[in-house]
Amino acid sequence: MNLYTALRAGFPADLDATAIDSGGERYSWRDLERGSAMLANWLGRLDLAPGSRVAVHADKSVEGLMLYLAVLRAGLVYLPLNPAYQAGELAHFITDAAPGVLVCAGRNFGWASKLAFQHGVRWVFTLNDDRSGTLLDRALQMGDVQQPAAREAGDLAAILYTSGTTGLAKGAMLSHGNLLSNAETLKDFWDWQPDDVLLHALPIFHVHGLFVASHGALLNGSLMLWFNRFDAPAVAARLPEATVFMGVPTMYVRLLQEKALDARRMRLFVSGSAPLLIETWRDWQARTGHAILERYGMSETLMLSSNPCRPEDGERLAGTVGPALPGVGLRIVRDDGTPCAVDEPGHVQVRGPSVFGGYWQLPQKTAEAFTADGWFDTGDVGRLGANGYLTLVGRSKDLVISGGFNVYPAEVEAVLNELPGVGESAVIGVPHPDFGEAVVAVVTPRAGAAAPDPEALIEATKARIAGFKCPKRVIVAPELPRNAMGKVQKQLLRERHAALFAPG
Repeated sequence: MNLYTALRAGFPADLDATAIDSGGERYSWRDLERGSAMLANWLGRLDLAPGSRVAVHADKSVEGLMLYLAVLRAGLVYLPLNPAYQAGELAHFITDAAPGVLVCAGRNFGWASKLAFQHGVRWVFTLNDDRSGTLLDRALQMGDVQQPAAREAGDLAAILYTSGTTGLAKGAMLSHGNLLSNAETLKDFWDWQPDDVLLHALPIFHVHGLFVASHGALLNGSLMLWFNRFDAPAVAARLPEATVFMGVPTMYVRLLQEKALDARRMRLFVSGSAPLLIETWRDWQARTGHAILERYGMSETLMLSSNPCRPEDGERLAGTVGPALPGVGLRIVRDDGTPCAVDEPGHVQVRGPSVFGGYWQLPQKTAEAFTADGWFDTGDVGRLGANGYLTLVGRSKDLVISGGFNVYPAEVEAVLNELPGVGESAVIGVPHPDFGEAVVAVVTPRAGAAAPDPEALIEATKARIAGFKCPKRVIVAPELPRNAMGKVQKQLLRERHAALFAPG
C-alpha cells in the first residue's frame, strides 16, 4: 500500500475541519488533500523515471509537508535535506542520490541551481516558508484530484542521509512498509486519542519531525499547531491548546526558562534525537507535573524503544529509553557476539519491520551493518536492565548530537585541518546545559606556524559547513593524546573537557 493512502485513511470525516493551524494561516484536511494532489500532478508531468528522487533543501513550511505527501502520492522517493547545508555538503547528496528534482529555498536558488544542473539534475524549483516559490506557481496550474501510485510495502519511499566516523554520508533507504509499520506501532503504544492536538515545532527534514510527529498526527487525524521554527515564548503561549508535544532536549531546556508554562491540558511530552539530562527530566516534572517520555531511534531504523505511555504498561524512568517497542527485537552483545548479562554494557543490535533495507548504492556497507543472523548493529553501546529497559551509555560510531542534530567529527575535522595554522584536530562532544552536547575542537598548531586564533577558526568553519556542526569552542593544545597504536584518545579529551560548559 502507498503510505499516503494509509495516512489519508486517518483523516477525519469532516475534511473542512482544521488540520494545521500555523498561527497566521489555517489549513483544512481538504487543503492537504487538494494541495498534495496538485503538487503530485505537477511532479507527474515532469516525465521522471520510476523511483526518481526528489531532493528538498527548503525551510519548514506546511507546503513543504504537502510536498512530502505529494512525492509519496506520485510514487517517487523523498530525500529531505537540512536547509543549513552549504554547497560542498549539498554537492555530495546530489552526486550520490542523483535526484531528478531539487526543491530549494528561493534565497539559495542561484548557487543551488548551478550546482544541481552541473550534476545532472533536470529540474530545480523554489519553495519558501511564506507560501511562495516556483514550485507552487507550477502546481497551481494542475488539477486537485490525483490517484496515488500503486506501491508495495517493500518499495522505496525515502532516503535519509546518515554517516559514521568516516564522515562520508550514506543514504538509508526506508520503504513504505518501514514507515507505516512504525507509525502504526507508535499510534497504539503512545495511546493517541481522538481529541489529541500536536504542537509541532520540530524540523521536517529528519525522522523525529517528519516520520514520528507528522505521521502520528496525520494517521490519527489530529490537529497540528504548526511552527516553522522553534521559538520558546511562542511555543509556551500555545501549549495550553495542545495535548502532545515532541521535542529535542534543547527545547525543554529553553521552555523551562519561560515564566508562563501551562501544561494542564497536556497528555504527553516526548523527547528524542539526543540524550536528555536527568536534571532536565526532573526539573520538567517538578515544574509541570509531567514525566517526559524518552524514546530511541535512528535514521536506519525509525523508533526502536520507548518508555511506556500508559501507566498500566509501566513507569517512565529518567535516563533510560524504555523497553523495545512491540515487534522490535533488541539485544546487547559483546565484541565476540555473545549475549551480555543484565546491566552489562555492549553493542546494541536490533531487527524488526521498521529496520531499513540498506544503504543507497553501498552493498558492502549494508552487509557490514548487519550480523550474519540478520540483526542491524546500531553502533551504539547500551545495557539492558532486569526490567527490560534500555540505557544508552555511549556511541561507538563517535557521533556527537548537538541540539538534536547529528554531527560527525571526521567531517568537521576535515574542514579544520585545511585552515591556516592548524596541524591536526580532534572533534568531540561534551555535556552542554542547552544543547545536550556541544561540539568542541582540540587543535594543534601547524609545524613552524604561530598558534591559530580559536575564534577565527570558528568563524572560518561557519562559511564552510552548517552552523550546528561548527565548534562552540576551539582549544589549542601542543599535542593530541594518543595510544600505543597512535590513535587519538578522544575519550581522554572528553574527560578533560567535560566541565567546559558547566555552570559557574
